[in-house]
Amino acid sequence: MGAVTGQGTTFNLPNYVGELFFVTPKETPFLSMIGGLTGGIPATATEIQWQSIDNAAAAQPAILEGADPVYNARTRSPISNILQIFQYGVELSYTKQGAVGQISGASILGTQPVQNERVTQRRLKLEQAARDMDYSFLQGAYQKPVDNTTARKTRGMKNAVTTNVVAAAGARLNRDHFQSLFKSMADSGAIFSELILFANAFSRQRISDIYAYAPESRNVGGFSINQIETDFGMVGVCFERHQPVDEVLAAEMSVIKPRFLTIPEKGHMFFEPLAKTGAADKEQLYGEAGLEYGPEQWHGKITGLATA
Repeated sequence: MGAVTGQGTTFNLPNYVGELFFVTPKETPFLSMIGGLTGGIPATATEIQWQSIDNAAAAQPAILEGADPVYNARTRSPISNILQIFQYGVELSYTKQGAVGQISGASILGTQPVQNERVTQRRLKLEQAARDMDYSFLQGAYQKPVDNTTARKTRGMKNAVTTNVVAAAGARLNRDHFQSLFKSMADSGAIFSELILFANAFSRQRISDIYAYAPESRNVGGFSINQIETDFGMVGVCFERHQPVDEVLAAEMSVIKPRFLTIPEKGHMFFEPLAKTGAADKEQLYGEAGLEYGPEQWHGKITGLATA
């Protein structure tokens, strides 16, 4: 197994017999929850912007009779992110597309399951695009170029969240981490409307250990905590393999959405044929997308966790 660089032929994309298993995990829960490859909001520029506004802290007024009011106004704060390019190419020779019955190791009898190489490769590119987008929206490092010698990169949740951060300093995930995180978020004005915890495998198991209680049945063992009741609202729990292994993300999903650049007469994510040369077909999957994550102080994260 592996990647084929350049044109796919009968030599570097040989056919085999027997059931075909797609072994690379393709789940993208974070991306799916915010709209997937076909959801989100159109954009008309490569940089997107939204804004937030706060109000003065609560205090007891001390105002004299007949006094004039204090004249002031609250300013708004802009937040921005970048759309980045997601582009994947497929090139298949005519021979490769037609020789569906040519089997590598022909002495083995059986059925060749891939009867349309283009459809199979397209499926894999769509899955790769979804996984790359899911990863970028979680771990993406922001990069805004000044010219076309540097690629655009969207800012993911890992780098967007800066206010509510609990540093674990190498400790195992524990209940105190969550108590500190939820308090910090509440103090920052987080709304706890559709808050979801995203954790990689080890931390996901730790969450179940932390909040588990013994089942009533004496015939069934085990537990899987999918929701936590906190002092500030219910919080969901989700396994996300693209979440950094030493971090847990608390994301307010009600304000997160993908933004897609609308390409005239093509759409957001699309396949299209490329210039014809020789006895082969070339095409690409193309789209430009970035993450709009709302007020970062409505999210939170626990960092520096033990991973074993």
